[in-house]
Amino acid sequence: MTRTYRRPGQDKRKRNIVIGVAVAALVGGGLAVGTGLSSASTFCDGLDERIRENQQFMAQQRANPNSQTEAILANRQAVIDLINVQKAQGGCGGAQAQAPAAKPTTTAPAAKPTTAAPAAKPTTAAPAAPAAPAAPAGNGQVVCPGSTVTLSGEGGAPAASSGTHPVGTVLRVRNLDNNKSITVTVTSVSGSCVLLNNAAFEEVREPGKFLIRRAVIERVG
Repeated sequence: MTRTYRRPGQDKRKRNIVIGVAVAALVGGGLAVGTGLSSASTFCDGLDERIRENQQFMAQQRANPNSQTEAILANRQAVIDLINVQKAQGGCGGAQAQAPAAKPTTTAPAAKPTTAAPAAKPTTAAPAAPAAPAAPAGNGQVVCPGSTVTLSGEGGAPAASSGTHPVGTVLRVRNLDNNKSITVTVTSVSGSCVLLNNAAFEEVREPGKFLIRRAVIERVG
């Protein structure tokens, strides 16, 4: 019978090698999980920051209301709703909604009975007049006259979302305050005539502004 003799310490070295490989695998797995969690957290934090920016903008509009405040607030709330959809799809947890308590202050339903006299109607129709001078921006059909334009918060190449025009519609948006324009395709649905995504809005915005008050929107193609 032949016996195999092992040198002292040989088994111990093998055990150390096996343990070292197992520890390396555990550390590598931990780093992969940690990196994934960090990326997800950064994505969700960015969406939360965009919601806070829109809410701050809405608060400023409520503090300084004008004839277009109601439309502006509706547009910004649609932006927040879209970002909350992105949060839900990305597994970011609870949605942040705009507090509705401030809206009654802008609608002021109690004031209508006191201004029910026919003489009050011309004063309410006046805001429609500034929106009428929609200077022709091209050869397209002007749509949604008087609508303000803001951003949807969506990333990617320049595009638009709309609750009036179906996906695939080509729209041209011109900012009359700086005469900049952009032609985009509707790729998603929103609650406004047109919302520009981040890339498209950057092409026509004025520095520091998140709203185009005087815009011409055309359907082209």
